[in-house]
Amino acid sequence: MGKVRNILQSKNNSTFSVNPDSTVFEALELMVEKNVGALLVMEQENFIGIFTERDYARKVILKGKASKETPIREIMTEDPITVSPDNSIEDCMRLMTNKFIRHLPVVDNGKLIGIISIGDVVKFIIEEQRFIIENLEHYITGT
Repeated sequence: MGKVRNILQSKNNSTFSVNPDSTVFEALELMVEKNVGALLVMEQENFIGIFTERDYARKVILKGKASKETPIREIMTEDPITVSPDNSIEDCMRLMTNKFIRHLPVVDNGKLIGIISIGDVVKFIIEEQRFIIENLEHYITGT
């Protein structure tokens, strides 16, 4: 099974982030513009949290807060679960399933280096299985 580093190598390494003092509305605009479901929350160079669509639904809309007035700092997920580039894809799938999360920031030696989503993990697994099946078909048919 592959490693998180394999997913990061296949991605364009773009991460999108907001400042904790940005408004929820500003974060949502960036999420729409970049077509992502989560943003990393960075204070200068320090990774301090994550803001997801789920945070918005549960901590803004359902609580009656105004997205144009609420800072990300108030509703972000602090100290999110992270993985390293050496974690297996299988471990990430298990972690995401058991913790009901869709995004995992990737940290290497205390430094944020990327983020993977459940979509990235599923895509990797499908491609890996397709490769195995093709090799088995070639082996069986002798081609």
